[in-house]
Amino acid sequence: MNEPLPKTESLLVVTGLNASFGQGEQRTEVLQDITFSVPKGKTIGVVGESGSGKSVTSLSIMRLIDSPPIQYESGEILFSQERIDLLNSDERYLSDLRGKRIAMIFQEPMSSLNPVHRCGAQVAEVMAQHLDLTRAERKARVLELFDEVSLPQPERIWSSYPHQLSGGQKQRVMIAMAMSCEPQLLICDEPTTALDVSVQ
Repeated sequence: MNEPLPKTESLLVVTGLNASFGQGEQRTEVLQDITFSVPKGKTIGVVGESGSGKSVTSLSIMRLIDSPPIQYESGEILFSQERIDLLNSDERYLSDLRGKRIAMIFQEPMSSLNPVHRCGAQVAEVMAQHLDLTRAERKARVLELFDEVSLPQPERIWSSYPHQLSGGQKQRVMIAMAMSCEPQLLICDEPTTALDVSVQ
């Protein structure tokens, strides 16, 4: 990959990241010297075959893999002009960061939505955690987002449970959720997998 930009010019800088699962003879390297940067306001793509570490890299930025089983042996992940060290940030701080300043569209919408809660409430919950909005303002914003991602009948989607939606509709709910707090960094792990060509 290209050399990263100077840290002061980048929203995200990943440098020399090495990680593995397991220990001893069971140890399997999953990331080897991953280095890249994301300039503010720009888009970068990570390309590789299945199993090459794309999803593990994305989840590592969000710190969504427990350690153990993953072991980060070297490297750093620095976020924003503040150079926040994500690998050494505590869970409370990361919880505030996730969804608000860094968000992710996951590859598998079927398992990313809670099956016992309505879709609208799940998106609104993220906003309730991070934004100072009234209940009515949150619902209005969710319906607006559902319209932006081309969901038919936003009011119906608001009241629907995930099992009542198609795979593509669930994917668009996840996209709306990721965009809901207007994060500085949006990580997309094959976000158009379940979408038809016209919606992509």
